[in-house]
Amino acid sequence: MNPPVARIESLSAVTLTVSDIARSVRFYEALGFEHKAGPAIAGFASFVLGGGGSGAAACYLNLLEGPLGKVDGWGRAIFYVSDVDAFYEHALAEGITPAFAPRDAPWGERYFHLADPDGHELSFARPLA
Repeated sequence: MNPPVARIESLSAVTLTVSDIARSVRFYEALGFEHKAGPAIAGFASFVLGGGGSGAAACYLNLLEGPLGKVDGWGRAIFYVSDVDAFYEHALAEGITPAFAPRDAPWGERYFHLADPDGHELSFARPLA
C-alpha cells in the first residue's frame, strides 16, 4: 500500500511588506479590496478575496508594515476580476495610474498591471474564454 500523497490544495494568503500601513490601506481600499473581519492589529491589515458563495474558498491579501522604512516591490500578484476594463476605469477614477491599458494576452487572459505605493506589481486579469 502506498502512503498518502500530500498535495497543495489552495492559496490561503499573500503577505506584502509595506513602508506605510495607513497609506497602503487607503490605496487597497480605493481599489475596492474588502477588509477581513477581526481584531485590529497595529502595523497589519488583511483583505478578503473571493469566497463569496461561488464555492471557492476565500484567500487573503495581508499588508505588514516593515521596520526598515523603504520597501521595493518583489514581484507580481495576479488577481482575477469580473470585468478587466471596468476595473481599469475604476483604478483611473481613483487617481491610480496603471502601467498600460487592458490588453489581450497570447496566453488567453485580458489584463493590465499597476504598482502599489511600495512598488509591488499588481495584475488584474480575466480569462478570455
